[in-house]
This record gives sequence, C-alpha cells and structure tokens, in this order.
Amino acid sequence: MASYFKNIGPIRYEGLSSKNPLAFKHYNPDERVEGKTMKEHLRFSVVYWHTFRNRLSDPFGAGTAVRPWDDGTESLANAKRRVRAAFEFMQKLGAPFYAFHDRDVAPEGATLQATNRNLDAVVQVLKEEQERTGIRLLWGTACLFAHPRYAHGAATSCNADAFAYAAAQVKKAIEVTHELGGSGYVFWGGREGYSTLLNTDLKRELDHLARFLHMAVDHKKKIGFKGQFYIEPKPKEPTKHQYDSDAAACLNFLRQYDLLGDFKLNVETNHATLAGHTMQHELETAIAAGALGSIDANTGDLLLGWDTDQFPTNVYLTTEVMLSILKMGGLTTGGVNFDAKVRRESFEPEDLFHAHVGGMDTFARGLKIAAAIRADGRLAEFVRQRYSSWDSGIGARIEAGKASFQDLEAYILRKGEAAPNASGRQEFLENLINEFIA
Repeated sequence: MASYFKNIGPIRYEGLSSKNPLAFKHYNPDERVEGKTMKEHLRFSVVYWHTFRNRLSDPFGAGTAVRPWDDGTESLANAKRRVRAAFEFMQKLGAPFYAFHDRDVAPEGATLQATNRNLDAVVQVLKEEQERTGIRLLWGTACLFAHPRYAHGAATSCNADAFAYAAAQVKKAIEVTHELGGSGYVFWGGREGYSTLLNTDLKRELDHLARFLHMAVDHKKKIGFKGQFYIEPKPKEPTKHQYDSDAAACLNFLRQYDLLGDFKLNVETNHATLAGHTMQHELETAIAAGALGSIDANTGDLLLGWDTDQFPTNVYLTTEVMLSILKMGGLTTGGVNFDAKVRRESFEPEDLFHAHVGGMDTFARGLKIAAAIRADGRLAEFVRQRYSSWDSGIGARIEAGKASFQDLEAYILRKGEAAPNASGRQEFLENLINEFIA
C-alpha cells in the first residue's frame, strides 16, 4: 500500500520534557483520569471535510493545500485513494474515530442512482480501512447545503422536490452510517433558515423540518440503526438566521415537535461564539436538559465575525469544556470531534499533524486540570454553599412543590427581608481556576 506520510511515524506520548513537535506532551491515551483512560474520556475524531477535502481556498484566492494523494478530480479512483490517505493519517495520529458528510467521501453523479453507486463503492473501501486499522465512525451526515438544488434549504425548502431529494439523500446517508457501524448521525441545518422574512413562511418551514426529522426517526427504527441522532446548533452562516440557532432554540424546537426523546445535541465552540455565547454556556444548557451528546472541538477568532474553525489551543476553554463534560458523567456515543481546519498559509501535509497534535494535547490538559479542580473540591463546595438555602427549610419546600404564593407571602411577612446570603466571589473563583492552569 502506498504511503502518503512517509516521513512521519506514529505520534507517541513523550511527556513534558519532549521538544519533539510531533509528539504528545499531555495526551497519554492509556493514562487514567477519574477511572477512565484519556482515550475513553476524549474519544477524539478527525473530520473528513476540513482535513481531506478542504483546498484552503477563501473568497480572495485559490486553494493552497498541497495534497499529494489528491489529483483534484471527482473520480472514484481519487475518492478511494483519498480514503487510504485519510486512514494512514488517522492511524499515525492515534485518533480512534472519524466523521464525514456523504459528499466528502464520494463524488456526486449525474443521477441519484449514480451518486448512490459511487457512495457504495467508497463505503467498501471505508469498511476495509476500518477493519484494517480499528478506527471507527463517530458519526455520519449528509451535505444538504452545497448543491444548487438546496439554494432555498433542504427540509425547509419552498420547493417540495428539494425536500424529497433531501429525504432520499438522508435515507441513504443513514443507511451507510449504519453499515459502517457509526455511533451516531448528525443533522446540521446549513441552509435551514432564512435570509429575509419577506419571502418566508416561518411556521410552515419549521413544520416541514419537524416532519423531515420524524421521517428520519421512523427510518432509523425501520432499519435497526441504534446510533444516536444529533442536532448541531448554529445561528447563522450561510443564512442570516438558522432555525438551529443555539442550544436553547434547538431544545425548544425538539420539545415543541415531540422529538426530544430521539435527539441529543452536538455542540460546537465556534457556533457558540457566533450565537453570542460561550461554549460552556451551550454545554450547560444542553446538559441541564439531559441532551448533550457530542462536541465539535474548534475555536473562533473573537475579532472576526464568521466561522473560522480554528484548532483549539486555549487551555482555559478546554478546561471549562471538560469541567462540564466530567460533571455530566462523560461522553458515551459522542466524542471530541475536530471540526477544524489548518490556516490557508499552513498548506503542507505535515501541518495537519501539528494542528491535531496541538488540539489533542490542549484537550488532554483541559481534562487533567478539570479532574484536579474536581478532586480539590473547593469549586464544587463553593457552589453547594451558594445554593445551601435550597437544601432545607423554605427552599426545600419550594423545590418539592409544597409551597404556594400565599405560603411564601406569609413566610416573608414573618421574616421581614431577604438579604443576600453570600458574595458571588467571581474574582476568587477565577483566581482559583488559575491555580490549576498556571
């Protein structure tokens, strides 16, 4: 088999003393943290689209990516060769999972039948490589935003034929994900939204989106696919407003249309930024509803107003993320999926390794720091004490549903005033976190 990364060997853990740029300083897959290995906690996944299909172009210039395995054609031969290169990369990196859109891995044909034949042909190569390497599919999805047929959306299109085509495409993508043993399937509404309300029947589009998702759930059950379904929030881009705008909006939509029992959220850092939230806010919102399933690991540039999809290198960010994930008991079907791309100036194949090694080390540091903060106990104890008035007395009666407005009025008339019980001490807590990150 041809090697496309001949000068790069398997990435190993060498520890903090290592100066090797292609070695892990913090990510030791076998190191145990809170009873599980780092590999089990983090469930790292490489995305096919940014890593193996992104030519690093932008609106101001052509792509710069040097990819020796890719001849630039949409041929099946090139698609199959790309699979071999991808699995060589992931195996050397030590990533246990990957994720893809259907159109990432196989070219679109002149008809749906031809497209499906192309996908089936490439799936056979994916299966071979999965069996050879042990790397598994974290989740699959369908690209319902790139083709001109989806100019007005897919499940929310004003054109019923586009809706029908999208349904056929998603049907096949779920079946392929099932065939490859995928742990889940993601729905991201790339064009499920609007650019202006002047031409939009918002309620009808939301009803159609819900109908689409109910059909997907029905088909999942019909074929026996046991993987988790996810919705991925994003507020805008490419549309002005997307219906999956943030975690709260997604949860409201799922509850409104009786879908919450069938879906969890796949939350992305850069999408949280675009929504005007922190990643921790989005995670905690999903966790509070018992609906966090997976995360897309990246970051955005706070000075730029678009989805830059940079690799995470901020230890504060990954510490906050892992504090939330550890608190909820960890990821199960989901993982830490690097929906991130190297910069246009980082065009050599080796740069793909530098980016992923840095991201994996940064999350490993966040995991270790979060576990140390939890073991220390001061943060959790502060929060417990802050809410201690709810653990007994009138607070416990309110939470138990045993107090009415009349009861509370009588209580306050007797008590006289409701004074703040303690300082919020934000600065103290920020300093506390710094103790562990420094």
